[in-house]
Amino acid sequence: MDALVMMCATPDKGLGAAPLIVGVDEAGRGPLAGPVVAAAVVLCKPCPEGLDDSKKLSRARRAALEPQIQSCCAWGLGVVEPEEIDRLNIFGATMLAMTLAVARLVEALACAPDSVLIDGNLTPHGRCEGWRWPARAIVGGDALEPCISAASILAKEYRDRLMREAAHSHPHYGWERNAGYGTPEHLAALKTHGPSPLHRRSFAPVAQVEMFA
Repeated sequence: MDALVMMCATPDKGLGAAPLIVGVDEAGRGPLAGPVVAAAVVLCKPCPEGLDDSKKLSRARRAALEPQIQSCCAWGLGVVEPEEIDRLNIFGATMLAMTLAVARLVEALACAPDSVLIDGNLTPHGRCEGWRWPARAIVGGDALEPCISAASILAKEYRDRLMREAAHSHPHYGWERNAGYGTPEHLAALKTHGPSPLHRRSFAPVAQVEMFA
């Protein structure tokens, strides 16, 4: 997995002259391994139906919505890898991933957003160098604002796919099932096999294994 992955699709129509609103969400704050991923999305018309918080959707429904969002919306991704998570801490890494996602989207659209809506209670404003757009945090925004819902789906689907791919090289931890979260299966494998290069050394369960290895 690259240290930084950003992608963007920019549709030719549907943005119009309406205010440019970007929705942002992340996936992967809590896992013991793998990157944190943020997505930024501008909805275009017609937008996909059935958008919701990615955690409320089935895996099959998320998989069906992902290409629909990618094909008819403007979007960008920011990925911050475990080494950077350990250097910054997970909060700082999440703020960086959001900043990278919005920066890539703005670069592709060649215009700045009127507002960025972010799931949660804090924004990267004043917390991440490079953030320069008006932003508003919305608690539970991934279930309230369709643009944030779309971002949550893209971030989760992309991150889950990365972890499934990483599981081929690191098969002991069950990442294809747990996406790097600290499930009993993952914790048991961590104690048996020790941390992989993709584990977050700053997270307590990983640090404890290394301490007593």
